[in-house]
Amino acid sequence: MATTTIIYSTSKSYTCVVALVGGGSNPQPGEISLAHNGVLFLDELPEFQRSVLEVMRQPLEDRHITISRAKYTLDYPASFMFVASMNPCPCGYYGDPTHHCVCTPGQIQRYMNKISGPLLDRIDIHCEIQAVPFSELSKMQPGEPSSVISERVIRARKIQTDRFSSLPLGGAREGGRIHCNAQMTERMLHQFAEPDATSMDMLRMAMERLKLSARAYSRILKVARTIADLEGSEKVQSQHIAEAIGYRNLDRGDSCVPSVASDQRSSGAERGI
Repeated sequence: MATTTIIYSTSKSYTCVVALVGGGSNPQPGEISLAHNGVLFLDELPEFQRSVLEVMRQPLEDRHITISRAKYTLDYPASFMFVASMNPCPCGYYGDPTHHCVCTPGQIQRYMNKISGPLLDRIDIHCEIQAVPFSELSKMQPGEPSSVISERVIRARKIQTDRFSSLPLGGAREGGRIHCNAQMTERMLHQFAEPDATSMDMLRMAMERLKLSARAYSRILKVARTIADLEGSEKVQSQHIAEAIGYRNLDRGDSCVPSVASDQRSSGAERGI
């Protein structure tokens, strides 16, 4: 049975960049390489030093990390699923109706600015998780079984495997064969995730209004293609594009200013990236 490596880290874990990306006087792989073909989870993302977070940009894009020093040059694999969490502000209570936030707008802005726009561009999905009230917790209603969700994911992955099986070896950015939508190149997006005219109009409007980057455009198409696969849809449709756009809320220009867009924030939310 295949296993998945999960690396969990908090901001206190890293004293230097080497621990994350690897290297050192006696070269060793970092945690992004130890999480290769697995999951790297960073808790309290803004609490990490910005210099540490910025080195994530190359491996998130290229799925490998190149370390060049005076005595050596190394290339480590780093194809991992990056998952992170953060609070809406330093005290954690911004937007919470039951607690008073003690942070100033400047503090919240500085807190959010620790995560750069280029790094956010490389994260496919940004979502806010609402605080669940006691009345909902006490209902104890069963949700969708994990087995059903697992079957749906397996079907979607098989669709993707079959889609890319005919492509030549070496088509992925990091070399080798493409197995999933996240590895698609720009040319493949036009081939496998081209939206129809209605969806393109919706996407163009979102790009202009939200000031999204070209990289965010590609991420939206990849996520929309995956949503369509989960539904068993051959084509990417407008509802898939709309849902994928909804997952880009953290890279909006007004997402971290308390005086605006208050309706876009979840009460007592912790953000999952």
